[in-house]
This record gives sequence, C-alpha cells and structure tokens, in this order.
Amino acid sequence: MSGSQPAFEFNDGAAYERYMGRWSRLAGGAFLDWLRPPAGLRWLDVGCGNGAFTEMIAERCAPVSLQGIDPSEAQLAFARTRPALRSADLRKGDAMALPFDGESFDAAVMPLVIFFVPAPAQGVAEMARVVAPGGLVCAYSWDLLGRGFPYALLEQELKALGHEVPTPPHPEAAEIASLRDLWTQAGLEGVETRVLEVQRTFSGFDDYWQTVLGGPGMGRKLAVMGAAALATVQDRVRARLPGGGSGPFTLDGRCHAVKGVRPGRSTR
Repeated sequence: MSGSQPAFEFNDGAAYERYMGRWSRLAGGAFLDWLRPPAGLRWLDVGCGNGAFTEMIAERCAPVSLQGIDPSEAQLAFARTRPALRSADLRKGDAMALPFDGESFDAAVMPLVIFFVPAPAQGVAEMARVVAPGGLVCAYSWDLLGRGFPYALLEQELKALGHEVPTPPHPEAAEIASLRDLWTQAGLEGVETRVLEVQRTFSGFDDYWQTVLGGPGMGRKLAVMGAAALATVQDRVRARLPGGGSGPFTLDGRCHAVKGVRPGRSTR
C-alpha cells in the first residue's frame, strides 16, 4: 500500500500470481468458507493487487457491484485481464484515504494487506467509514510472527546466513489479538477471529525456486546474489524441504482472519 517499503512494490502481476496469487486463493477460499457472506452485496477489495482474491468474490459471492483499489497500476492492469473482473471497477488508491463516500459498500475486505498499511488503525477505520450500517468489515493476513508465511523457511535460511530479509512495516498487525483490537477500536461490533490453515504442493525444487524468484522482496535479493552465495542458500533450503525437494512436496501457510459489523441497522 501507499507508503510501504520499496522492497514491497508489487509491479509484476504475472510473477506475483505464481508467487502469491495461488496462495491468496487458497487462503481466500478458506476465508470465504468461514465468512459465508450473502449474495447481492456491494463489495470493496482494499489492496486488490493482481485481482486473485477479487476474482473469488466475483465468482463465489454474486456481488451486485465490485470495486478494488491498489497502489500499483501494473497489478491493476493484470487484474483487469481476468474475465470475471471485466465489470469490476479497479482503480489506484490508498488504503488510508479510500476514494469513496461513506456508506458506499456493504462489505469491505483487506486480503493479505494489513501489515503493509503504514497506519493499520487508520486503514481499518477507513473501511468502517465506507461500509453502510450493518455492513461487513473483514480481513485475512499471514501469521508472519508465528512463521505462518508460506516462504518462512527461505526467510529463516537467508537470515541464518546473515542476509537482510525485507519485512513489512507492521507484521504485528496480523496477530490475532492485534486484529481484534483494531476492529474493536474502529467501533465494529460482533468481532470474530479465526486461524486458517492452507497447503500448496510444488512439483519439485525448481518449481519452488522459480516461484520465489518472482517475490517482490526475497526474489529481488536472490536475483542479484553471487553464484556461490546463491548455491549455499539453495543447498540449505533443499535440506529442509520435504524429501529434499527431489519430488513433489507440500508446504503449509497459516493466516489470521477477522470480521466485524458496522453498528446500526442496514440501510438497504
């Protein structure tokens, strides 16, 4: 989002799709199973990126309208190529200053984004502002501090070798207690949280490695690393992957989810 560290500028929708889009849909599917939103809502996706989760809203939630914002024009361009999003309104925007009037939506969601928002409380307050009374405000984010990030293993090995690993500005915002506090402080009611566990299978080490090279933080670091240093990282990562990464293997990811309702009777 606006103001995040340069290492996390997401400017390649296709690479991001392989790196995180597939994980986003896995987590997003579990999230929607828990959320169970009714059909016919006016949806806003805050930090829609390349549209991986926005597409799921279109396909699974039968929205009456669907809008998304993101700071990256490149990501938005990729999102607009998704057939399910042809009628969606996807525009450049800032999570801390949503370009919409109050009470414009029935549901606002922030998928895998809250730890990038420079002021998480302001971002949540903005979502609460733009939903109507009775509207839903929700989010899910990787459990970064609990090593629930799908590529935590690679991060750990890079750190063990003395390499700096880019970190979102507010990883603590995704903690269950923090999410509950943020939603409660925004004046939302009926706040609930949930831990979501997902898994993704890679065909082998090459599949995994080409995937992480598309990441906006670690991928850049790996791309400029010397051959010897890179080989050391690869060897250490292989040693920790199931089966040494010699065949198909499955990795886990863990998200924290939250939902709450804006007080008041629905105006629709």
